[in-house]
This record gives sequence, structure tokens and C-alpha cells, in this order.
Amino acid sequence: MATPAHRTSKTKKRMRRGHIKLNVPNARLDPATGEYTLPHHVSPSGQYKGRSVK
Repeated sequence: MATPAHRTSKTKKRMRRGHIKLNVPNARLDPATGEYTLPHHVSPSGQYKGRSVK
């Protein structure tokens, strides 16, 4: 049977699991429309950098 020879410490376990986390989207509040948009994307109302692109 494969059994660990030594117990994994809390530090080693947490170092291994350090990349397991929730990714929060990088949304920002558009001052012109008051809507949340992603950077370098057109807002749902069709505004980009204060101009209408639709």
C-alpha cells in the first residue's frame, strides 16, 4: 500500500493549494453610462471611451 511516510505540514499543504482561488472579473464602473464594463470592451449600451460605436 502506498502510504505517506510523513505527515504533510500545514505550510506545505497551503503552498500547494495557493493557486486554487476564485477569479474576480476586472470590471470597472463606466463614468459616462454608470454601467460595469470590462476594460478595453464596449459597454452594453454601445459606448467606448465616451463615444458611440454602434
